[in-house]
Amino acid sequence: MKIKHTRDTLSDVYVQSLKIRNTVFVKEQQVPLSLEIDKDEAYAVHFVLLLDDQDETAVSTLRILPSANGEQALIQRVATLKPYRGQGYAQKLMVHVLDFLQSQHFKIVELHAQIQAIPFYEKLGFESFGDIFLDAGIQHVAMKKIV
Repeated sequence: MKIKHTRDTLSDVYVQSLKIRNTVFVKEQQVPLSLEIDKDEAYAVHFVLLLDDQDETAVSTLRILPSANGEQALIQRVATLKPYRGQGYAQKLMVHVLDFLQSQHFKIVELHAQIQAIPFYEKLGFESFGDIFLDAGIQHVAMKKIV
């Protein structure tokens, strides 16, 4: 397993991330492409998890959007390709990113979890807050964690 990240929207890492997001969100969940690719792409840090050094297949991705004050970050676009789900890849990616955020001195991490993913994020120490809301027609709840 290998994890790479970038802010460069012209990089291979970003392209790999977009391929996963397109497959999971646009094709599987029917999220309009105009909502999936947004104005924050260039401001986010994009992460991909690759199987290993020999097999550089990208299987899981997410992006973080840092706040202007550098104390909060929003984790977004967490996705794993269907054949690789349930094997711990998203968890490994999330742990890596939480460690990264802590090393960068972020204090609070938030995310908007799809309802079925709440238990996954709770296992990582996130807590729900606020009401359920719709994002791209899918029910979500806000969650946060102190790092």
